[in-house]
Amino acid sequence: MRSPQSVIKRPLLTEKSARMRETGGNAVTPAEGEAYAQKVAFEVDKDANKIEIRAAVQALFKVTVTDVRTLVVRGKLKRVGRFAGRRPSWKKAFVTLKPGDNIEFFEGV
Repeated sequence: MRSPQSVIKRPLLTEKSARMRETGGNAVTPAEGEAYAQKVAFEVDKDANKIEIRAAVQALFKVTVTDVRTLVVRGKLKRVGRFAGRRPSWKKAFVTLKPGDNIEFFEGV
């Protein structure tokens, strides 16, 4: 088993992931109270599987994970003048936490 720091590279702090954290993944109504499960997005190692991601999140943040969904974001073809290159592909994981658990990325802000 790999170390949790080598499995999880960084949290994805985008507008879409912030909206998912606030609403618990509901598109229509914002979730409130203890009944909603927070969803958090991470960039993970490309070779990591769902079991390793679940164990890494539970070890690093001391929360209970109920579901893990993964996808591979394909790298885009980019050009600089006449030279073409490719951005690297990477893996994204959406982690659903147990209702009542919370991960705070900006505690003192």
